[in-house]
Amino acid sequence: MNYESVDVTAGLGGFLAFFLLAVALYFLMRNMNARLRRMAYREEQEARAAAEGLSPVKPDSSGSEGGTQDGPDLG
Repeated sequence: MNYESVDVTAGLGGFLAFFLLAVALYFLMRNMNARLRRMAYREEQEARAAAEGLSPVKPDSSGSEGGTQDGPDLG
């Protein structure tokens, strides 16, 4: 049998799939970093309010203070 030398590569489809995964990972990491930064800022604000003896204000989506979505106010 005569086997020809054949190079098998991922080609353009493989490159595009890898590139799209890399772009998706970039946006996911960017979003996660923003959420972690926001969470750290909220914790800092709550700690500062607790140190001053104030109850932290947790805004909900309706715009009123407190609410059933946030759970019971334990502070």
